[in-house]
Amino acid sequence: MLTHSQVWTALDRLAERAGMSPSGLAKRAGLDPTTFNKSKRITADGRERWPSTESVSKALAATNSSIETFVQLIGDGARGQQSVPLLALAQAGGGHFDGSGFPAGKGWDEVALPSASDEHAYALEISGDAMKPAYRDGDIILVSPGTPIRRGDRVVLKTSDGEVMIKELKRRTTKTLELQSLNPAHADRTINADDVAWIARIVWASQ
Repeated sequence: MLTHSQVWTALDRLAERAGMSPSGLAKRAGLDPTTFNKSKRITADGRERWPSTESVSKALAATNSSIETFVQLIGDGARGQQSVPLLALAQAGGGHFDGSGFPAGKGWDEVALPSASDEHAYALEISGDAMKPAYRDGDIILVSPGTPIRRGDRVVLKTSDGEVMIKELKRRTTKTLELQSLNPAHADRTINADDVAWIARIVWASQ
């Protein structure tokens, strides 16, 4: 018997194979961006909500996948993956992180991505073209707060003023951080270490 969980898991895996989040897949399929969100899978009164055959069909067309592929995804375990919290980068400046830079509060979705071996790992979905050519609109990055950061790593950083940015770490001293912009059209930044609320390394991107 086909279960509610199996169908939704297959849709999640279909999105992951295409390098997208569930909401990214919905948008690519011409559907409302929230169509495949986890919050929509159970109704307010606790009933299971199944995806329509039309929405599944559009998702398959958007990823150039066959129904046979979808059936395989129903039974194929997500090997070497973990389910991590997902948030749109544009929302990251709000109250979605605790003081250590770990996901907190409401508004997070979930996505299955390659395992980061970090229980606090999370994903951010890029919007817009401000970080081209490094990241494109719709790309997902996997962030690992527990992974050591080295010179040359791409990082997510939040300042004490609430600004969230993605940069490349050029140099780090006890007093300052020198950050290189991923888009050559944007200026590099130097930030006082005291003004950094938290910083975490990007360990994977869906490209």
